[in-house]
Amino acid sequence: MLTYNTQQRHLKLPVYGRHIQQMVEHCLTIEDRDERNACARSIIDCMLTLFPEIKQKEGYEQQLWDHLAIMADFKLDIDYPFEVIQAESLESRPQPVFYPSNSINSRHYGHNLEAMIETASHMEPGEERDALVSLLANHMKKMLLAINPEGVDDAKVFKDLAHYSHGAIRLDPSTCRLHQFKVVAPPTPSKKKKKKK
Repeated sequence: MLTYNTQQRHLKLPVYGRHIQQMVEHCLTIEDRDERNACARSIIDCMLTLFPEIKQKEGYEQQLWDHLAIMADFKLDIDYPFEVIQAESLESRPQPVFYPSNSINSRHYGHNLEAMIETASHMEPGEERDALVSLLANHMKKMLLAINPEGVDDAKVFKDLAHYSHGAIRLDPSTCRLHQFKVVAPPTPSKKKKKKK
């Protein structure tokens, strides 16, 4: 009857295969320390033969000896040429990443756009403020078109702009016109075959 890999013991590092794992298990049974050291070095040579490209990586020898220790379940008593990884370090988890918890009213606009509207609302009236407000309104329309490609009414943008600026920025739809953005479909690949020369 055939024995399938799924019926055999789980491999610590499947990338090296079952034969290398069996060699490691044999090395664990060797009683003579010198012979055990020689066996471990031959296993490292076999691992290196399997992946010769690892030589291009800096510190590759350290990595191989670490892998040997992992496959031996940290029970292999030999003279390691390097300080190998410890079992505890495999169990350690990284510290949780802190994410800012700033609340965003509308995710399609994003936090940066809201901050820019806040800045524009505190600026002195003039050409610079008008130019910034115009850029912001057009950008808001573009953002809305990304989630609603069928079309966006300028009045909706002006209403949102007034809302986010707490009434400090009010644009008149009868006098202010925003750009007309077109949703362009991605080009279809050409079906023509190139002639061979």
